[in-house]
Formats: sequence, structure tokens, C-alpha cells
Amino acid sequence: MSDLNTAMIEKYRNSFLKEVEANVEEGDWVKMCMQCGVCSGSCPLGPHWEHPPQEIFMMIRAGKRDEVLQSDAMWMCTSCYNCIVRCPRELPITHIMHGLAHYAKRLGLAPKNQPTAKFAQLFWDNLVKSGRVNELKLGLSLYFMNGFGEGIKTSLKMKNIGLGMVKTKRMNPMEILGGHGVKDKSGLQKILNKAREIEEAKAQGA
Repeated sequence: MSDLNTAMIEKYRNSFLKEVEANVEEGDWVKMCMQCGVCSGSCPLGPHWEHPPQEIFMMIRAGKRDEVLQSDAMWMCTSCYNCIVRCPRELPITHIMHGLAHYAKRLGLAPKNQPTAKFAQLFWDNLVKSGRVNELKLGLSLYFMNGFGEGIKTSLKMKNIGLGMVKTKRMNPMEILGGHGVKDKSGLQKILNKAREIEEAKAQGA
């Protein structure tokens, strides 16, 4: 259990809803859910959710902290925004789902082998180095994230798409050597470090 997770349990003991309202993006909207189920019925991935959105909101209000934060439900959201468009109370459901996923990640409670969580980390690690996404390296990282053997199999399956991207100049094989990035990389790191400071200060003062 991470130190931040322990601190949050102590601070918001017996009130998971207040914890969500204080620490999750748009979390103060959770109490507005009237449990109509329109969000779950509108979601193209609805049948595959461990807990659909309105169930997640009820679990938050019921104080089921571990069940929510350790679930892979939030990571299923594809940001199609059907739920937001159709919600009769206009809850920002997509933002709440991503906020819960991010909060679970910060606390060290996100499912270890959740594919979306792993891809999000790979994307961030790729982006943060140069300020631009190196698509070739990102693709290879994604293919090989479950081991060398799986990486070879996936690469062979995708070879025609890769060759097509090279032919149409959508991908440059030379980017494997480093690729392009923003001009002021040190400035980028300063911005990111400051953002981390602000987020940590907010977490400590929440």
C-alpha cells in the first residue's frame, strides 16, 4: 500500500464520496447521479464493464473504496461521450471515469495488467522524453509489452500495416534512432516538474 493511499484512507475515513469529490476530476458530480442507467445503456462497451458507470457512482456513495479503485471498469472508457450527451442531468461521466482511473493509478491501486493502463503509461513515457510521440517506438513498445515472443507474433501480424505506413510516409523507420522532439526540452521538463509539484501540493492539502 502506497504512503499516499494510506494518507487518503486516514483523511477520508468512512467517506469515500468526499474523497472522490476532493481528489477526482469532476468528482463533485457523482452525488447528482439518479441511477437511471442511460449511461450504461448508451455505452458501446457496456456489456464488457465489470461495473457500469451508474453502478460505480452508487458504489462510491456506498463507500466501497477498494472495489471501485481496484476495478478495471474506469479503464474501459473510450471517450466516445455517448453517456455525456444522453445523461438527463448532464453529468460529465467520461471525465469522472478518467479521473477515477488517474486517481487509482496515483494511489497504486490500478489493476497491474490492465491493457489500457499499460498503454497509457507507455504513451506517457514516450511523450515525456522529447515532447512529441515517437510513433514507431510507441508501437514497438506496445507490441513487446507482454514479452519478446508475443512482440514478434504481433509485429508479424501488423507488418502489412507498417509497410503501408512507410510507403505513404506516415512512418519513418529512422525514428527508431531518436526521432524528432520539441526545441526546448529543458523547458518542457520544467513545466512537467512544476505540474507535479502542484499536483502533490494539492494532494497533501486536500
